[in-house]
Amino acid sequence: MEIEFDVKMESGILYDYMLHHTYSSFTGIMGTAVGALLLIAFFSDRQVLFLLAGVVVLVYQPWSLFLRSKQQMLNSPAFKKPLHYKLTEEGIEVSQDEAVENQKWENMYKAVSTNRSIVVYTSRINACIFPKKDLGENRYKVIEMISTHMPPGKVKIRG
Repeated sequence: MEIEFDVKMESGILYDYMLHHTYSSFTGIMGTAVGALLLIAFFSDRQVLFLLAGVVVLVYQPWSLFLRSKQQMLNSPAFKKPLHYKLTEEGIEVSQDEAVENQKWENMYKAVSTNRSIVVYTSRINACIFPKKDLGENRYKVIEMISTHMPPGKVKIRG
């Protein structure tokens, strides 16, 4: 079985991916916890410094990710044109113009879903992002293909 589809990356999709990637990591979770503790400290001590620090810690990361997603969309030639994906029994093939790359299923790091995308990590930091809106009726076939070819412990996808 093969599934083919095109993906046109948008800054909102990239931002959704970056938020998920950041806030599912240890540092993202710790940053949120520190920001929350600073706000709790403000409510118990009424020290404005705690309020300011808490707000900065909690707002800075999402805002910087938002700006980075916009910047990456503007500066990355790969996002200027649609990417063509083909999911096969062997792995994932991505192409754009004359360039073609293949990743074997056994080399995939993990697969997750966000509110807006299905994400297949090819390494700890690199990923194929499949916006759900671009998958259309192929969405559940893509999930089935990923789930069939990757170990269950590496797949955390909600429909």
